[in-house]
Amino acid sequence: MDAAEFRKRGKEMVDYVADYLEKIEKRQVFPDVEPGYLRPLIADCAPQDPESFEDVFKDIEKIIMPGVTHWHSPYFFAYFPAASSFPALLADMLCGGIGCVGFSWASSPACTELETVMLDWLGKMVNLPEEFLAGKDGQGGGVIQGSASEATLIALLAARTKTIRRVQTEQPELTEAEIMGRLVAYASDQAHSSVERAALIGAVKIKNVPSDDTFSVCGSALKRVLDEDKAAGLIPFFFCATLGTTPCCSFDKLLELGPICNKENIWMHIDAAYAGSAFICPEFRHLLNGVEFADSFNFNPHKWLLVNFDCSAMWVKKRSDLIGAFKLEPLYLQHHHQESGLVTDYRHWQIPLGRRFRSLKLWFVLRMYGVKGLQEHIRKHVRLSHQFEHLVLQDERFEICAEVVLGLVCFRLKGSNELNEALLQSINDAKKIHLVPCHLREKFVLRFAICSRTVESTHIKFAWQHISQLATDLLKTWEQNHQEQ
Repeated sequence: MDAAEFRKRGKEMVDYVADYLEKIEKRQVFPDVEPGYLRPLIADCAPQDPESFEDVFKDIEKIIMPGVTHWHSPYFFAYFPAASSFPALLADMLCGGIGCVGFSWASSPACTELETVMLDWLGKMVNLPEEFLAGKDGQGGGVIQGSASEATLIALLAARTKTIRRVQTEQPELTEAEIMGRLVAYASDQAHSSVERAALIGAVKIKNVPSDDTFSVCGSALKRVLDEDKAAGLIPFFFCATLGTTPCCSFDKLLELGPICNKENIWMHIDAAYAGSAFICPEFRHLLNGVEFADSFNFNPHKWLLVNFDCSAMWVKKRSDLIGAFKLEPLYLQHHHQESGLVTDYRHWQIPLGRRFRSLKLWFVLRMYGVKGLQEHIRKHVRLSHQFEHLVLQDERFEICAEVVLGLVCFRLKGSNELNEALLQSINDAKKIHLVPCHLREKFVLRFAICSRTVESTHIKFAWQHISQLATDLLKTWEQNHQEQ
């Protein structure tokens, strides 16, 4: 394909993507395919001779689309949002076109410097304390990771290195292996599984801190666990606080937890993967109060801020903590500006060496929507979640299982877990909308997340009418079966 054909085909692809997104609600939100559907539809091996673009293009609808779950459908209410917008898609096209691998300032100065500035922009939008911003001569700063899972792992590994060095200074008779064997990380029993996975990769123990009746971790619960572990000779070193938990969007109590972590020399990382975007709205910013005690903070613009995947924003108070944990300087990666103090080499802030020019997506979206446009996007989703909550509360057969704060509603039929499992199965089998469940304590709960950029009140009403009718049908069958038994 030469440049002339690329121009032609590129326009065709833009038209296809625009049509796909404009007409997405006409597509069934969840596919009908069974595992292994795709292999019989394509050749066993790659073609020896080139195929035409037309042949490849026609197979998109024939082979790919039948197996796609349409995350951007207004009938998709599962997981959390996957952000997307036309400015972000255009920026991603430019990113792919430039094709730099931005592991150092010298490998592409604009790639590095735009990222530093965009993370300062974003940090100011959520009113982060000055220590987290790079500015012109700050000690902190932000970086774009691939996901919140990566950010948590990076924070945990940096905390591990920092703690080992501190303990070795205080107790030089201890080996690194002895210290490692005593390190303990902590997170809420409602925290995302990626926190446990980070500890698994980091080869350290992790313990769940019990959450309270609102599914939040408070200071007294953390202190109890820490006192027990210190008495047993263990070394607490890392706590991951969650703002907007995956099961029910609960918020750990930072103002209680932060001072404890600071006093005990424990690195506090804040995972606000979903909820963090809402902090650009003044009415939700109080949920971040206590961030001043944290060592690192992360949220995903690729969830709720109209920046398509992947773009996970992470800030640290002291970038030297990350660089000190990951810095390696082979000759082939060195450049003559690296010791000037004026440049950032982001390879020291992450696990992979290479990185894409992801800050272009932030730059396009922040400029073309503006803070006010993004705030209205968040507020619209929150309004729609409360609309759904109101509909649920009007039906005495159902109950709300957790406070609705942002764009997630946790609800269930009053009754057994088996009844609610059957309801979810009937919802997802019908494939008109898509939901996923969670467990809150011992209860099987249905999650209704406002996800699509294009979702409107009419889609919420349709979803509720559909759920309500399926519940009516299920309860009739359920009662008949129990009468027969």
